[in-house]
Amino acid sequence: MDNQEIRNLEPKALWNKFADLNAVPRPSKKEDRVIAFMKDFGKNLGLETIEDEVGNVIIRKPATVEHKDKKMVVMQSHLDMVHQKNNDTEFDFDTQGIDMYVDGDWVRARGTTLGADNGLGVATIMAILESNTIEHPAIEALFTIDEETGMTGAMGLKGGILKGDILLNLDTEEDDEIGVGCAGGVDITATRSYNEVSVEKGMVGYEMTVKGLQGGHSGMDIIRGLGNANKIMNRLLYNASTNFDIGITSIDGGSLRNAIPRESNAIISVDENQVAAFEADFTDNASAIHGEYKTLEEKLELSIKKIDAPEKVMDLEDQEKVLKSIYAAHNGVYRMSPDIDDLVETSNNIARIILKEGKIKIGCLTRSSVDSSKDDLANTLTAVFELAGFDVELSGDYPGWAPNMDSPILKVLEKMYIEINNQKPHVAACHAGLECGILGKNYPEMDMISFGPTIKGAHSPDERASISSAQKYWDFVIEILKDIPKAS
Repeated sequence: MDNQEIRNLEPKALWNKFADLNAVPRPSKKEDRVIAFMKDFGKNLGLETIEDEVGNVIIRKPATVEHKDKKMVVMQSHLDMVHQKNNDTEFDFDTQGIDMYVDGDWVRARGTTLGADNGLGVATIMAILESNTIEHPAIEALFTIDEETGMTGAMGLKGGILKGDILLNLDTEEDDEIGVGCAGGVDITATRSYNEVSVEKGMVGYEMTVKGLQGGHSGMDIIRGLGNANKIMNRLLYNASTNFDIGITSIDGGSLRNAIPRESNAIISVDENQVAAFEADFTDNASAIHGEYKTLEEKLELSIKKIDAPEKVMDLEDQEKVLKSIYAAHNGVYRMSPDIDDLVETSNNIARIILKEGKIKIGCLTRSSVDSSKDDLANTLTAVFELAGFDVELSGDYPGWAPNMDSPILKVLEKMYIEINNQKPHVAACHAGLECGILGKNYPEMDMISFGPTIKGAHSPDERASISSAQKYWDFVIEILKDIPKAS
């Protein structure tokens, strides 16, 4: 893997650190290597470097001479990245670095997620820590772990460790946006067992496939109405079970809770006397679904392939309950914010369905900027699944970040953005989960803001980072650090 073309991009300080970081495997919950990498980085610079009890890394750098009287700034990004790849891509995230390339104004990865979320934020902080020429106040660099699958790093950071007055979170994905709030979330896991029966003679096996969907971030992209492979697969299975004698052997759809599922596969059996009608009906249903998604999901593929008949299938009574519960479970936008234009308030992503050998597990991520609305949707999903005999567990609950439109650092960023770009930024809350709300629990007096370069397709293999935006964002960061208010 040669990422030299990435290292030659401007600003070189940023892209070189990003290339260094992307050479280190860093899946969520497996951050040992990137934690060691970051600790070595700080120590090699001669800077105070600590690892807290959960694995967050904090590196402190004194102010440059001109800014010793300024407030201390916490610059924060998360070390882990979402690992997604296309089915036909051979790649081992546990051992390989990301293979990047330049495509016009975009940096992409070959068949995998890029890690710009939140690697560009991490690289920004690294470049500033390493620089001998950038002016800045005293900095506490906070590199959190496991943001993508539980925010356990932010949750585990104890009060009193950080000394900074202002937190700059570098995890927003549009360069004209300044983030002042975000959604909280809760993981919903529904599990149950089911009875298996032997497949009778005269049945034909089929492999049913849904693939080619865009996927994407289950918070930021949920408003787009993209296809959810789990819901589409369930629709196909439900229609088939209504009209024909079928049995389901397995379903394997989606992957991570925070990624809209792109692919799903199922193994079923069909009565051999109904094969022709079943295939014709599948074609009709597939055509209808293609028609609904033709402007959003041009690469959607729905297919069936004859295979050997499976040995066992789900009992018909259990099959009916499972299919109906997934059909009834809400997916997508649940409520738009009545207070902020175009902001999704509450949503759910049916992210993962795995059914095989007598057990089924369904994983969802419910998000909301309003806790009571989050609880309402969680109750809705719990009720649906419990009616179908599932056990439902809620876990990983984390708070949202309430907007503060009177924030002093917001005023600094707004003023600086206008001076640099001759236009106003878009000040907004987002439907993603940022760590600011969690960090604010233990640091309620800290003034927080979020911003970043333009990144598209996060949490999917289509993830890409804008080169021109990275330069714009870098210039913005440098000027912000010069304009931090004086300590009182």
